[in-house]
Amino acid sequence: MDTAAEQPKEKRENDKREIHSFYDIARRMMLAGIGAIALTHDEVEEFIDKLVDRGEIAKKDREELIKEMRERHNKFHHGEEHPMHKKVTEMMERFSVPTKNDFEELSKKLADLEKKIDELSKARK
Repeated sequence: MDTAAEQPKEKRENDKREIHSFYDIARRMMLAGIGAIALTHDEVEEFIDKLVDRGEIAKKDREELIKEMRERHNKFHHGEEHPMHKKVTEMMERFSVPTKNDFEELSKKLADLEKKIDELSKARK
């Protein structure tokens, strides 16, 4: 028979397990994503090596082709071309989250105000 004092403890333990299991799931998904990216790079390099072996591309072009593949990957996944970038930007705008530019503008205004305060206090003396 559960007493009232034991139920909150059990609930806390269940909450901890849920948080822990969410953490484990998120961690595993992240590691799987990293593994998939690494595997994809390896597979692309293997594919390019096969093209070189078959004589479909020159051996000297191998490194350039791999470099181009990496640049395109980085541009897509880390640049503004990534679909997630647009969605995050829209979400931030929807929730009125201040941007880096907003903070920079506020910093400039604050610096201007500090300068004016210094000028006024020097003029009073």
